[in-house]
Amino acid sequence: MGMALSLGRRGLGRVWPNPNVGCVIVRPNENGGRVIGRGWTADGGRPHAETRALDGIDADGATSYVTLEPCAHHGKTPPCVDALIGANVGRVVIATGDPDPRVAGKGVAMLRAAGIDVITGVREHEAREDMAGFLLRVTENRPFVTLKLASSFDGRIATATGQSKWITGPDARRKVHAMRAGHDAVLVGAGTVRADDPTLTVRNTGAVRQPVRVVASRRLDIGAANLLATLGDAPLWLCHGANVDAQKWADLGAKTLACDLQGRQIDPVDMMHKLAASGLTRVFCEGGGSLAASLLGAGLVDEIVGFTAGIALGAEGTPSIGALGLDVLDDAPRFDLIETTQVGADIMHRWHRASLHLGQKTHPVGPISR
Repeated sequence: MGMALSLGRRGLGRVWPNPNVGCVIVRPNENGGRVIGRGWTADGGRPHAETRALDGIDADGATSYVTLEPCAHHGKTPPCVDALIGANVGRVVIATGDPDPRVAGKGVAMLRAAGIDVITGVREHEAREDMAGFLLRVTENRPFVTLKLASSFDGRIATATGQSKWITGPDARRKVHAMRAGHDAVLVGAGTVRADDPTLTVRNTGAVRQPVRVVASRRLDIGAANLLATLGDAPLWLCHGANVDAQKWADLGAKTLACDLQGRQIDPVDMMHKLAASGLTRVFCEGGGSLAASLLGAGLVDEIVGFTAGIALGAEGTPSIGALGLDVLDDAPRFDLIETTQVGADIMHRWHRASLHLGQKTHPVGPISR
């Protein structure tokens, strides 16, 4: 199962709206078994891991290790359950169930009805972490959200004059590009676009499937020269409020998503619902401070990745997170430390939301294409 999990991670950022599944086929022998097939969900979400692992092999009597319950419905591809049954495998070992109501236990039931031994719950916690984006999209109608903060050790992202390039070093920036590649989309606010005119593409990591670039801008009052110049390299989606000229951006090639407002800002909950309905499962937010605060205040941040540099900018610098309106310490969002490591001259620290729960309750999110 460890190999299947590792294979599944190859699909992070590449298979949405489908889950990043891994599968390994093992022929039992006196030494415990020999791997005869392996696969992971292909770019774009299909073919699925099981059919790729079964391709070109004789799996009669073999054991299939798969990280998610095999699909049991006819979508754009035939059910993986039928492929496993047709291959006459002897056993299927599953890490975690699929909450998609079209599957949700039906895959396991069909396998057992065909006389196949089924074991579930093997390394389930790891599988649910790896596929958190897919699971949250189905159960909570939103993507998994990672908030990236690159700041001085006193929590500043720019000087009083707005200078921010570069607080962290080149190793940290390369790491950020790799993290972008592991997400379906990169999200920033309008202020970041106006200040930095970023491209938000993945660079210097070899050939990759570029993430969607998402900009949250209530009035669409952005220049976005570099985002528009690179539309041929990566999609651009714009989340905006009402009564704006979104058509001119659509005519330029951007996708526009009208979102509800919360006061004078885009409602972050509705924005995440709209992104989930459009297929996104994993979003990498790179600021700015106001957008970070709105996501944190709405309880939408599942992971924080901080890169802290050995530099102090002082109280007059721009804080990495905007105002949260907190009066009581107990109301502050809490996160659990997962990892701390040195990246070049900087420190990277990863935190998971303490209350993150990947339950089984499902919500309608639009087409689930598996």
